[in-house]
Amino acid sequence: QVQLVESGGGVVAPGGSLRLSCAASGSIFSVMGWYRRAPGKQRELVALITNSDSAIYADSVKGRFTISRDNAKSTVNLQMNRLKPEDTAVYYCNVKIVPSGPDYWGQGTQVTVSS
Repeated sequence: QVQLVESGGGVVAPGGSLRLSCAASGSIFSVMGWYRRAPGKQRELVALITNSDSAIYADSVKGRFTISRDNAKSTVNLQMNRLKPEDTAVYYCNVKIVPSGPDYWGQGTQVTVSS
């Protein structure tokens, strides 16, 4: 049974930083990543990383966010720097056992960027 436990959300001023972490258990995951849903908007991809450390980012976060994973611990992290108010959203951890397989989702963690 796949389980995901997220941590690290909170409130931060514009220009600040936060680090999100997701601990996954129950399998070995080929793809791990983060999505977000802002108020009134659809869920969107933020970043994902494969088990060979190939990463992709949404254009809106390139140069500010960094995704990383620890395969030994089955964790995926998202370092978010130079945060903007438009980064405010619920962030969801997402994993796949195989790239074409089903998605598994965390419960979500709130990130609020506000002065």
